[in-house]
Amino acid sequence: MISKIVFWLNCSRAFALPVTIMSWFVAFIFALLKGGSPVNGFIALLGVSCAHLSANIFDDYFDYKILVASPEIMNSAQVCKCKLIRDGSISHNKLLFMGVLFLSIAAFLGLILTFLAGVGVIWIAFLAAFFVVFYSKFTMVGLGELAVFITYGPLLFEGVFYSMNKSFSLDILILSFAVALFVVAFLYTHTLLDYDGDLCAHKKTLACAFENKNIALLMLFLFYALGFACTILFAFISHNYFILISFLTLPLVVRLYNSLVLYIKDKNSVPEISWWYYPLDNWKHIVSEGSQSFYLRLFLARNINTYFSFFVCFSLILEKIF
Repeated sequence: MISKIVFWLNCSRAFALPVTIMSWFVAFIFALLKGGSPVNGFIALLGVSCAHLSANIFDDYFDYKILVASPEIMNSAQVCKCKLIRDGSISHNKLLFMGVLFLSIAAFLGLILTFLAGVGVIWIAFLAAFFVVFYSKFTMVGLGELAVFITYGPLLFEGVFYSMNKSFSLDILILSFAVALFVVAFLYTHTLLDYDGDLCAHKKTLACAFENKNIALLMLFLFYALGFACTILFAFISHNYFILISFLTLPLVVRLYNSLVLYIKDKNSVPEISWWYYPLDNWKHIVSEGSQSFYLRLFLARNINTYFSFFVCFSLILEKIF
């Protein structure tokens, strides 16, 4: 049973789940300090986690259809892309079934929250489900980052706050912009790493819209810059200047940027493993398929988001104490 759970977590790319959990945690702490229901908050966590896993599965489901369209596209893709379908570990149809199952669980939890908090949950859940199912389609026309920004920003934050407090909040909306931009930066890092394969598959991701990878990399800097700018805006609006401790993530952002510069020159370059890459999820399998260069940079982008969210949560607690 445990081995099956681990298998499905690998299929659904659960290594990225901390991005969702930490975004939820920021919204949860904010709502809790405003008198929100912790029980409703934890139900929301299960819901958004299942929705995230479902989105990853649907993304692979639609991506595999593109990969099998031609040998050229298949050969240009990262070796880890749709790996478990390509090596026969799971069928394409079974992957679809699991995507629908995860989404159904999320929908059921949404109905529970509707009963506990109000009909506002239905509208938020409906919009989130739309972006989850069609996320892959958004990425093909360069709107993947926008879909993630809306889902991980206003929808997630206002959804959690409404579920816990039965109302909406302007302050948490501004805060959601900062956190969501860091999530978008994580996603954009992934598309940069997939640049060659996506270009070959004619996927019109935002990164592929630029004429070369060096120019595309500048967009990553912009996402982080906007994230820090929204953090400063929230500090002035809420008068919570403790949140500026989140700027401690800036050195890691610079490290990621420099690492991606090296990746563009040599995609097989493997960074020296340091503490900021951990945890190294499913590392033995990653080494066996030779995708360390890809995943280490993705792990770093994930961790930047995690650390940023942690610092934001810490600042919210400090502001309440002092």
